[in-house]
Amino acid sequence: MKGRINHSLVYWCYNIAGDRWDLETMCGIAKKLGCTSIEILEAEHFPTLVRHGLSCALAANGMPGAPFMRGFNNPRYHDEVIERTSRTIDACAAHGMPAVIAFTGYKWRDADDPTSGEISREEGAAACVAGLKRIATHAERQGVTICLEHLNTRDDTHPMKGHPGYQGDDLDEVADIVRRVGSPRVKLLFDIYHVQVMHGDVIRRLEQCRDVIGHVHTAGCPGRGELDDDQEINFPPIMRKLVDIGYRGYVGHEFIPTRDALAGLEQAVSRCDI
Repeated sequence: MKGRINHSLVYWCYNIAGDRWDLETMCGIAKKLGCTSIEILEAEHFPTLVRHGLSCALAANGMPGAPFMRGFNNPRYHDEVIERTSRTIDACAAHGMPAVIAFTGYKWRDADDPTSGEISREEGAAACVAGLKRIATHAERQGVTICLEHLNTRDDTHPMKGHPGYQGDDLDEVADIVRRVGSPRVKLLFDIYHVQVMHGDVIRRLEQCRDVIGHVHTAGCPGRGELDDDQEINFPPIMRKLVDIGYRGYVGHEFIPTRDALAGLEQAVSRCDI
């Protein structure tokens, strides 16, 4: 490890998909690869990470089911999202974990019902700003960062490769929401795979978002597979750009394995460790 990229493994990719490693197994693999974090975990898993000397770079927000469906763009979900996220923030603070994930949510007024009518982008953005401001002070007090994720809506081939209906699919709009909140503890989750699917031009967009990036994810495109030569993203210069703009957070490897998961992780870490 060259020490310029802080590598993190994303739990769901290798527990739900891939080789279905349990957390103890994954902790051993993370340490073997030189990764210092396993992320998208609930607070109940933090003691295991601490025992292994690992961090959770980005905690799950405690929402049941598909947490990206019910988010800050819809006031009907604000109380639940804020309550669950606040509990996770408290657990992060207690265990020394730096951040928790957040989502805009789906565009429908009832997130489960596409016939319920759509929330306009302007309305949704305003609701996100209002909801995030409600919780930002608590995050500041606890020293934990909330990272709002941009997701792609173009890929409808798999429920975790794209999210048709997600309102936060425009990177500029999500970055604008973060800036409008105006808190040092509310940042952007820059997912390289999702940005590539929706926009491309990744390196320029890193520069444009440098003031609000709080976390980064990787995966190959198209298909959200390994970071190999069969996909279109050139990761080493993207990692160099992260270093150039002064990013010192974590890079979470969030690809869905299509073959041996450990070999894929070794490749991802090697390719991104510039």
